[in-house]
Amino acid sequence: MMGRGEPDADIEIKVSNPPRGDNVVHPEGQNNGATSTLPSRASGQRSQHRSVSNFRPFKRWFPWLVPAFVVVNILVFVVAMYINNCPKNSVSCVAKFLGRFSFQPLKENPLLGPSSTTLEKMGALEVNKVVHKHQAWRLITCIWLHAGVFHVLANMLSLVFIGIRLEQEFGFVRIGLLYVISGFGGSLLSALFIQASISVGASGALFGLLGGMLSELITNWTIYANKLAALLTLVFIIILNLAVGILPHVDNFAHIGGFLSGFFLGFVFLIRPQFGWVNQKYCPPGYIAPPAKSKHKSYQYVLWVISLILLIVGFTLGLVFLLRGVNLNDHCSWCHYLSCVPTSKWSCNAQPVYCEVTNASILFPSCLCSVCVPLIVQLFAFYILRGGSGAKMLSMEVLRKNLSD
Repeated sequence: MMGRGEPDADIEIKVSNPPRGDNVVHPEGQNNGATSTLPSRASGQRSQHRSVSNFRPFKRWFPWLVPAFVVVNILVFVVAMYINNCPKNSVSCVAKFLGRFSFQPLKENPLLGPSSTTLEKMGALEVNKVVHKHQAWRLITCIWLHAGVFHVLANMLSLVFIGIRLEQEFGFVRIGLLYVISGFGGSLLSALFIQASISVGASGALFGLLGGMLSELITNWTIYANKLAALLTLVFIIILNLAVGILPHVDNFAHIGGFLSGFFLGFVFLIRPQFGWVNQKYCPPGYIAPPAKSKHKSYQYVLWVISLILLIVGFTLGLVFLLRGVNLNDHCSWCHYLSCVPTSKWSCNAQPVYCEVTNASILFPSCLCSVCVPLIVQLFAFYILRGGSGAKMLSMEVLRKNLSD
């Protein structure tokens, strides 16, 4: 519609339903998008068509940080293998042709990786050193370390699958902060409950991205289509993967802590403007969008404030308890079942043979391959479902209202 006047009698305006994943609405000529045959109007029509075709309500970012994280994790693992130097300390290394990069014996580390002693030297999470030697930096460094080839590959595939899409939508700053802070939150909760072993892995950060996806869907509820199906699918994926975490030797507290951190961070970092405000601000020439009262809806502000308060209080209390040497298992008799449920097939108290080292510490990968690979498959199904649920600003209904008068 050109302004508020009557439309040109020779031009018929049609609103086409954009294909899946396309947020663009095109005004078209008489021949369903063909170039107008009116010489006097041809240049103006082409210019307007280009401006509308180039319209995007939200900026699409080029994803470079997530691939950089993947490279860093792989490089750190290579450095760990170099420092480990299995042939110097063991005669039964795996893949001896790799020289000092060969792996520890399978009975010690079946994930094809270094020894727990090497990981401990490089910054694995060990509560005793965090509390008594003031090495709180281990809460961050442990998320960049991995127990073996299978461990790092599974986590990095999950990171690529989840992270690149999020970085494209929200940018490297917000997703980078979401990843690192969630990893820190996972390490913090793990340290408060699992204090007799060392822990490594990026799974807390990955579950933080999952939590951020869930809260982003909730706080930006009004701009999505197929939202209920997407919500149910995502919740099913999260519950399934957290349930797998009750298997022995999987640090499910890191998963839970990372997920909760990412969930609340999503309400803070991943908030989008409401539908009407974006229509008003980015409406293409020739269309009149309905005015919006504010940039965000009131419930978005409420969730933002509540989440920020919970994050500040939670991290503060967690750090205070940790640095004072508090073991939350002493105050919660059933919480250990969140990380491992004993059955007739396994015991949660049994120390695995492959983790025995001279100082009796236990190598505790925060995510075993059996946990992460199903995560990739499930997320693939979720993204197929969510592919058609992108934000459709300037929808057919809005344009019909604008063109009705």
